[in-house]
Amino acid sequence: MNAPPHSDRGPRRFGWPQRVFSQVLLMQLAIITGVTVLVTGLFLAPLSAQLDDEAMRRALAIAQSTAAQPGIAEDLRTTEPSALGPVQSAAEEIRRATGAEYVVVMDRRGVRWSHPEADRIGEVVSTDPGDALRGREVMEIDSGTLGRSARGKVPLRGPGDEVVGAVSVGIEYDSVRARLLGAIPGLLAYAGTALAVGALAAYLISRRLQRQTHDLAFSDISALLTEREAMLHSIREGVVALDGTGRIRLLNDEAQRLLGLGPEAAGRPLEEVLDPGRTVDVLAGRVVGDDLLAVQGSRVLLANRMETDDGGAVVTLRDRTELEHLGRELDSTTGLIDALRAQDHEHANRLHTLLGLLELEMHEDAMEFVTEVVGVHRATAEQVTEKVRDPLLAALLVGKTTVAAERGVSLRLAPGTLLPDRVVDPRGLVTVVGNLVDNATDAAAGSQDARIEVGLRAEGRTVELRVRDSGPGIAPEQHASIFTEGWSTKDLPAHGKRGLGLPLVRRLAERQGGSVTVSGADGGGAVFTVVLPEALGAASPTTGGKQ
Repeated sequence: MNAPPHSDRGPRRFGWPQRVFSQVLLMQLAIITGVTVLVTGLFLAPLSAQLDDEAMRRALAIAQSTAAQPGIAEDLRTTEPSALGPVQSAAEEIRRATGAEYVVVMDRRGVRWSHPEADRIGEVVSTDPGDALRGREVMEIDSGTLGRSARGKVPLRGPGDEVVGAVSVGIEYDSVRARLLGAIPGLLAYAGTALAVGALAAYLISRRLQRQTHDLAFSDISALLTEREAMLHSIREGVVALDGTGRIRLLNDEAQRLLGLGPEAAGRPLEEVLDPGRTVDVLAGRVVGDDLLAVQGSRVLLANRMETDDGGAVVTLRDRTELEHLGRELDSTTGLIDALRAQDHEHANRLHTLLGLLELEMHEDAMEFVTEVVGVHRATAEQVTEKVRDPLLAALLVGKTTVAAERGVSLRLAPGTLLPDRVVDPRGLVTVVGNLVDNATDAAAGSQDARIEVGLRAEGRTVELRVRDSGPGIAPEQHASIFTEGWSTKDLPAHGKRGLGLPLVRRLAERQGGSVTVSGADGGGAVFTVVLPEALGAASPTTGGKQ
């Protein structure tokens, strides 16, 4: 039997839950419950005070209405306090009509002339009536012979507006408390409903959070973040994460190295940290496809972009510079092999010719033939090295002359060509010349009177390179696009990518503060002109600045 599945999260422990969903739900429920209890308490506190105030104002209003009765003040002056007296009768009638607990009418001495308990008539009131007898109205909650009540006391005035007594009305405090308690169930019902709605909302929010976090615990999320940081900064591929607005969300160490950026680029738009061009277009998704080529500085990058659910994207970058150089070397090697194969046939033909001359005992003709063959190659090498003093560049041009000749293309130096041996970056200049000569050879091959003319001229520390071919030329509307990565009119080479030579030439020229332009040539073909302001070092004092 198969072993039962088990979780890698360890034994279940009771107490505070570990899942983000559970923790957030419990915290939200605790907050909602606390807020509901607090709001209920804050509502009940003023409600109690409001009910007290309402009861006191009601008692005061009854007292004012009683004192306004025209006969009570007159009866207070002309009769004696009695359970059957007119004051008692009027006060009891008002008490029963209003629902008050008591309506007490007293004279200036504080003697009761009315009371719900008739045997207390004629006695002095139990609470101080001084304020009312001095002409002031009073509202209070106090305890008397009938217990705690909300009270209102007003002066009782005679015909001359003199105070002849006072009226005290009480509302039973238990009725006020009963109203408060009666309001509590309804309030709790509202609070319970609000709590239930809040709990449901908290549950729905927590469920959505559960789906977004894949029901992970906080410790799992922390571990994932730590692992992600370690992985992103250890892999040898550049990773650039973008949000929906095109801002850089994340940039690992390799991406910083490949793009020439620092950590401060995070949070900024692509167009703000990178120069406009194909690299920005690829990263931003304006150029789509797999394994897209881009040139950043002197690096050739291979980019792949994947969209994310939030509208952003993740772009991976691979450094293809060395591989591209190897591919171009493979192309050059293939061309050289073809040239050597052709030379092998030509050499065999020359040997056969020489053998025939010797067999025919035409010794002088044989010597002239050998001298002519050797002299042509020697003259070409001597001409190049005399005008191009840098050994790497001279060797390149000699080799390119031989390869071009095997393809039926004549490569020669332009009149006035002279380059001193003071090149600051020979490899960079070799790359520029090699790319332009290769492109010119491809363009000129097969044309009538196929030829390439290379001119190198130095002025101070500036080098001007001009490569002219007899090919079909380049349409004026394409003069700007030919320097874009991926643009090419040729078939794919062995390494599967085209359209990098001219962008590299432009990058190398711009890196030295120079420029590269293309124009049409007289009689057809194209002319590429590269100006490198800082290509040469300072002249040595021993040469006196001479070329």
